[in-house]
Amino acid sequence: MVAGEASGDLLAGLLLQGLRERWPGALAAGIGGPKMLAQGFEAWWPSSKLSVFGYVDALRHYRELVGIRTALRKRLIAERPDLFIGVDAPDFNFGLETPLREAGIRTVHFVCPSIWAWRGERVKKLAAAADHVLCLFPFEPALLEQHGVKASFVGHPLADTIPLEPPREAARNALKLAHDDTVVALLPGSRRSEIRYIAPALLRAAALLARQRPGLRFVLPVAPGLRDMVWPLVNELAGGAEVELLEGRSHEALAACDVTLIASGTATLEAALFKRPMVITYRMHWLNWQYMKRRAYQRWFGLPNILSRKFIVPELMQDAATPEALAREALAWLDDAPRRALLNDRLTELHLTLRQDTARKAGDAIAQILEA
Repeated sequence: MVAGEASGDLLAGLLLQGLRERWPGALAAGIGGPKMLAQGFEAWWPSSKLSVFGYVDALRHYRELVGIRTALRKRLIAERPDLFIGVDAPDFNFGLETPLREAGIRTVHFVCPSIWAWRGERVKKLAAAADHVLCLFPFEPALLEQHGVKASFVGHPLADTIPLEPPREAARNALKLAHDDTVVALLPGSRRSEIRYIAPALLRAAALLARQRPGLRFVLPVAPGLRDMVWPLVNELAGGAEVELLEGRSHEALAACDVTLIASGTATLEAALFKRPMVITYRMHWLNWQYMKRRAYQRWFGLPNILSRKFIVPELMQDAATPEALAREALAWLDDAPRRALLNDRLTELHLTLRQDTARKAGDAIAQILEA
């Protein structure tokens, strides 16, 4: 298995848990993170090695990434595992899955690339790379079938693990937050590039919110290894905002908060499953932004909006992601109870759609591949 960054590690860990229940003696190794390690995974390299975003960031690490992929390809072809599962990270995994498949090793790609959002040409690479694709969203298998790619909708494992009714009080108790505190969760992302480009705007927005609404509490989950990067920014930019850094614990932060300012990505789906009002944002190197903006197929960037096919939560991207705009949209959620109630209903419907017992469905699909 290969999973990159925190979101891939989370998905792979949940998948591994289900696979171990079906095949208790299974051995899993490759590239992974702490969630996978907790399931007995043997990490030859840590998933953090793949935590790059955009072409500028990838170019900086190109030589190292190619070296890792080459070494891993040679080892897997020599050892010939029964199955290779690439978890997301398409730019890395496609280049690994294709030669493995050509060498006769069965390959599964877990998470359909967002070909429906941008870079649709990747479907050709996916067709060459994967014997089967495990899809998180219900509309994806039919789309892939049009291109001759075998696929199964298995739901989203987070929809199985996150309860339909968010454990708000338990999360607040765990984080030592009072029942009547108004809590804002700041989630700038888990990549270093995201901290560099997104965290400053979120922290400046927190400073504005603290001045406009005294008494607000702020929590900021920090991905492993990034605290030393985040803490100086908090000291410099947060002003009078009381920002508590959490070691991971993003699910508790989302369950406990009243609103979240959150980077576009898997975390927005987690926020949706916790039924949290959110303001989705993203900033990146301007060259990456120009490239992505020209190749986008849809008006939406955030997963809750993409899955709903409309703006159910606000998005502030790139130059629009000013501290003033972020603070204004956060206060709009806090001051509009009927709007929050409507969002809760919409997100509950979404949760039920994605709750499919992913581990069982994925296991069924993988069993069929192994028996073929």
